[in-house]
Order: sequence, then structure tokens, then C-alpha cells
Amino acid sequence: MKITPFLAAILLILAMAAGGLGAVAANRWMEPSDTRMGMHAFVHEELDLTKAQQASLGELERNFAIEHNKLELALRSANAGLAQAMGEEHRYGPKVAAAIDEVHLRMGDLQKATVQHVFRMRALLTPGQQKAFDREVNEALTSEPKT
Repeated sequence: MKITPFLAAILLILAMAAGGLGAVAANRWMEPSDTRMGMHAFVHEELDLTKAQQASLGELERNFAIEHNKLELALRSANAGLAQAMGEEHRYGPKVAAAIDEVHLRMGDLQKATVQHVFRMRALLTPGQQKAFDREVNEALTSEPKT
């Protein structure tokens, strides 16, 4: 099958969308939306945190923001590598395949870091707060996306 410039452009757009989708999925539960409050807002506003919990959570959030930014940059870099490979090969060749694998690794790193952050947040909570937190996390991960 011959890859035309039009098809290469479509593949590039799809690949970039797939990379971005991983980041969006990893962050979906953290972002406030019109119909659901974000996970961090839920923790701060609904769980009646003590001052000690608030301070510990603030430190966790600052540390995670740094890590998250680093991982986002790595994902963007991997997507740029994919774009370059697609531009060089103009087909699904070995460079494109390797670049896709790299994008998937970076997406996985971001998702793993996000889940670890969720468990670190959970560890700061009382058993009663953890039950409410667990319900909210489950809802965020299993609900239909809002359009």
C-alpha cells in the first residue's frame, strides 16, 4: 500500500491525537468540568480536611505538579519524534513503529505517576474520608465523558 502525502498527514494527526488522548485521560479526573467537580476540588472542598492534611496535601500537589510537567514534556517530545519519523518514512516503517512505542511508554509513565499520586493523596485521609474519596475516584474513572 502506497502512503500518499494526504494519508501521511491523516496518520500524523491521528498519532498526535492518540498521544494527547493519553494525557487527557490521565488528567480527566483532576480537571474541573461544568457538571462535575475535579478530584482535587473534591478533596479540598468535600472531605473536611484538617490543617495538617491540607499542608501535607499541598506538598503532594506541588511535588506532583513538577513531576507531571516533566512527564508531559516527555510525552510531547515523543509525539514530536513520531511526527519526525512519519515525515521521514511516509509509511508505517521501523522508525514510526519505534516512535509509537516511545509515545506509549511516555503515556504509561504519566498514567502510572498519576495513579501513584492518587494513592499518596488517599494515604493522607481518614478511613471515612477514604470511602468518599474511593467513590469519587471510581466515578471519575468509570463515568462517560461529558461533551
